[in-house]
Amino acid sequence: MATTLAEKWKNWFGQNGSKLLLFARGWSTSREGAEDLVQETMVRMWHYQADHGGEPPDLALAFSTIRFCGLNQKRSDSRRKKREESIIYLNDFEDVWLDPTLEDDEEAIMLREAVQRLAPKLRDVVIMKIWGGLTFQQISEALAIPANTSASRYRYALEQLSKELQTVKEARHEIA
Repeated sequence: MATTLAEKWKNWFGQNGSKLLLFARGWSTSREGAEDLVQETMVRMWHYQADHGGEPPDLALAFSTIRFCGLNQKRSDSRRKKREESIIYLNDFEDVWLDPTLEDDEEAIMLREAVQRLAPKLRDVVIMKIWGGLTFQQISEALAIPANTSASRYRYALEQLSKELQTVKEARHEIA
């Protein structure tokens, strides 16, 4: 029995949806905003891929599209804030990224917060590499940077995370 195009897309999204949502969290101020970004990306990808055979896209292209949609959203939000002189919305990262069993795990919370404090260009590479499972070449294509730059950003981000988490753990042991 042949797999229909809709089934292929459903399977593709089932395999990659959580990765895309995680990446979208870096471009949004809330879980709902991230879900909207993923939805917008899927609609864009569906229309784009319809002109190219209709098959689900490669993951790097989906990450790149989320980044593009996120940049557009940030520009739009910035303009709206200036027009309306609105209140600054703080990020709400209470949800758990990929594993709901880590909801109350203190180290998982510390790691999540540390990743969110990384500069966006470092955070994007870490999420795409670790949770997205992309190669440095795929990351470089998605972010339109050289592959060596994506690799060095990844190494630099891991160094920052390691130092920050080590400092926090040492402080916790001194208190105890």
